[in-house]
Amino acid sequence: MDTPYEKTGRIVVITINRPAHSNAINHAVREGLRDAWERFEHDEASVAILTGAGDRSFCAGMDLVEMSQEKLASLPRDFLPILGDSIRVTKPVIAAVNGAAFAGGWLFAQMCDLCVASEHATFAITEVKVGRGMVWAPPLINMIPQRLMLELLLTGRTISARRAYEIGFVNQVVPHGQLMGAAMQLGQEIADGAPLTVSGAKEMVYLSTEMGRTAAMRAAYHVFEPVLRSQDAQEGPVAFREKRKPDWRGC
Repeated sequence: MDTPYEKTGRIVVITINRPAHSNAINHAVREGLRDAWERFEHDEASVAILTGAGDRSFCAGMDLVEMSQEKLASLPRDFLPILGDSIRVTKPVIAAVNGAAFAGGWLFAQMCDLCVASEHATFAITEVKVGRGMVWAPPLINMIPQRLMLELLLTGRTISARRAYEIGFVNQVVPHGQLMGAAMQLGQEIADGAPLTVSGAKEMVYLSTEMGRTAAMRAAYHVFEPVLRSQDAQEGPVAFREKRKPDWRGC
């Protein structure tokens, strides 16, 4: 199975499972991820974690052997299952980067809402080395400074997990053996929050990256109006007063 889907409580772990091929993206991986994201969006789970099988690679990008055999040139926009572009997922997704995240692997880390990396993980946008294009890269300008982005795109240079953390691409770097534990802990903290507020916060942040300050403020009021009118908005203060854990209903 190229994309196992494992559920623990309210957290789903989705794994790119081609370790013998550096978890490179072939047809089976593309379709497996597409199905997994669709399943997660309609699942009762609150958070998903995307990772790669093995200790060497998170995802090495497109399977260049398959690409050369099929003579793939310009790709349709929905060719890759990209969250926020060809795939809509309203709940938070965490990348748990266990090794090399190159080209499409960088994309998969980038498209997730948060990123936890093993201390031996590495990152690179390598398209310049193989004559391909990084048409998925524009959202990166909202994550890292312009000159750093240009350096990465123009050179294809590999950076460490620590450097990715320093430039703001990675949220947390942990020892390799603690990677999934750290990602699960982060996921549980999110899952413990009010679900309507969590989904509203995600929507607000992405709307804000496409708007000026005033428009983003207006959009935030619109996003959170139904949240503030929900039963959960009443339950939270009551649970606080009664010194108990809230019973979130998502309504």
